[in-house]
Amino acid sequence: MRRQLLIFTIGILIVPNVLAQSSPSEQVQVSPPSVRRAEPPPASASAEELVKQGDTLRAEKAYLDALDYYRAAVKKKPDSPQTYNRAGIAELSMQRFKEAGKDFERAIKLDRQYGDAYNNLGVIYYLQKKQGKAIKQYLKAIQFRQDSASYYSNLGAAYFSKKEFEKAVTAYNQAVQLDPDIFERTSHTGVTAQMSSPEDRAHYDYVVAKLYAKLGQTDRSLQYLRRAMEEGFKNIEDVYKDAEFAQLRKDPRFTQLMAARPPAITD
Repeated sequence: MRRQLLIFTIGILIVPNVLAQSSPSEQVQVSPPSVRRAEPPPASASAEELVKQGDTLRAEKAYLDALDYYRAAVKKKPDSPQTYNRAGIAELSMQRFKEAGKDFERAIKLDRQYGDAYNNLGVIYYLQKKQGKAIKQYLKAIQFRQDSASYYSNLGAAYFSKKEFEKAVTAYNQAVQLDPDIFERTSHTGVTAQMSSPEDRAHYDYVVAKLYAKLGQTDRSLQYLRRAMEEGFKNIEDVYKDAEFAQLRKDPRFTQLMAARPPAITD
């Protein structure tokens, strides 16, 4: 099926006639723009109250409303790097990368050791596939805060995207040491790892399986090992010689998994 050109301009979706006449299963619909749902920020509220309400709205994914409250809080307290960081997160959630970057930079200007702002700025570069710049920001974040699993996980993802696998494994290992649940948490709430090919995806799953095996988390290791096999990991026989899987190899479920050899799933 030929690709059709979609032009989005000022809230109007212009679709070529060919697409308009297609069956419903072939039609593409653009979601309407975000709308404001909350009342405007009250003038009498303190900066702290405004930030708290902004956090509540952001948790509800009402990002435009949250941004209104953060902006109102900044007017009352312009020297708060945390508020700028929160505003940047709301903008990042709406994919307003340029505006988000400016807010993260403002936060850093107010606090040169603000690890979260460096990390979040790195996320913008990561999403823009500027992995070198992303890595620099993640390393700055780690410099000022070495106990954040998210920083190391993000660093690992950036290295992985550059196919610098040894560095990626080192960063991921540190992340999982700090937070054994980090990969499960980011798979539901974090930025999706950028994989240039199915082979990279399979390699990533194998790496995570190895890390969990090293921690003795058998269930999760088997889960990711299965994923690696389904993604068609070519070096799956390494599981029999990698030291990290020594204990896992004693588990009957490992034997069953390898005997079953889940078929690779292709597009």
